Amino acid sequence: MEREYVDILVAGGGVAGLSAAAGLAAAGFSVLCVDPVPPVTTAEAAGSDLRSTAFLGPSIAYLERAGLWQRLAPHAAPLRVMRLADAGETGTLRTVADFDAAEIGMELFGYNLPNWLIRREMVAALESLPNARLLAPMRVEAVTPRWNGILARLSDGARVTAHLLLAADGRDSTVREALGIPARRWGYGQKALAFTVTAEQPHEGISTEIHRTGGPFTLVPLPDRDGLHQAAVIWMETGRKALTLAAMEAPEFDAALNARACGVLGRLALASERRVWPIISQVADRLDGPRTALVAEAAHVVPPIGAQGLNMSLRDIATLVDLAREARDAGRDFGEPALLSRYHRMRHRDILLRVAGIDALNRAAMAEAPRLRDLRRAGLRLLHGLGPLRRGAMRLGLGAGG
Repeated sequence: MEREYVDILVAGGGVAGLSAAAGLAAAGFSVLCVDPVPPVTTAEAAGSDLRSTAFLGPSIAYLERAGLWQRLAPHAAPLRVMRLADAGETGTLRTVADFDAAEIGMELFGYNLPNWLIRREMVAALESLPNARLLAPMRVEAVTPRWNGILARLSDGARVTAHLLLAADGRDSTVREALGIPARRWGYGQKALAFTVTAEQPHEGISTEIHRTGGPFTLVPLPDRDGLHQAAVIWMETGRKALTLAAMEAPEFDAALNARACGVLGRLALASERRVWPIISQVADRLDGPRTALVAEAAHVVPPIGAQGLNMSLRDIATLVDLAREARDAGRDFGEPALLSRYHRMRHRDILLRVAGIDALNRAAMAEAPRLRDLRRAGLRLLHGLGPLRRGAMRLGLGAGG
């Protein structure tokens, strides 16, 4: 069978993999991106990803360089305020803390979009690029590193030789396992429901994360649709309760939804299917292997708190694109061990710190004992009440120091 040669092979065609492929192609590399599942690009289709992604400022800068943001911007809802709230067991908000972008000299923290729409626009962008191609359904079945490149065998038997392999193939990465790179994983006994709601009141650019026993409940702005206010919801709960919620008939679920939302945005109504997925944390021991770099969920997984997950992934990708471009322009091998080791050093410490921080926040949000709930509330008051601490937390959330 004929062999294909490309500069960079990207394993995984989710939002992270597509972002990487577009950014690398924009930097002048020839790129092949493969994914086991054809992209689902409508909200109603089976398998549609009903989660949303909040792209923060540094991520938007990368998407602009990759030629993607101009496609995404018309569909995005602005994020002006990140609101954290602590709710008592009676369903009332006891403490509310607003983190306003204006306080750190920014108009907005970023923008939010539904994942299925992001994928639709990124697939269209990739199709317009002469030096990038998406193959789906297709997977990387085996990899053989060599001194001058990496040989990959695809699921249809085709062989691809690349200078560099980018593993963006998810938390159960076959590339990571094939290369024997260990990853530590732990769970919380939680699952998350993802769905869209219509709302009685406009969100006004405010994302609201309500902490109560079981895990956070987050309402994230979406653009209005058909004259109705919309928001994306991520509802984290203990596994059994999450499955019960997912199986409820619509009227019963609407009642539970509005009780949990504590009146934020007024009356809410379910406007999509409900999707459920398990909540874990995971971090790979290394981000580099022979001719290979791990990015996104192949490298790290965190609970959906503080809009950190995909923004961490785009920091991985932006770092790697810059390193590869720098090496190529200097006439060096952009898949060499020294470059990949440098990538690991530049990203791994930040990843470890953020995984630990989000893990602590999630455990605090799950607290059931009254004393622990009171400590959570006191911590929120302290974080919001001290100006330097509040502003530092906002800058850290945007990626400062990463």
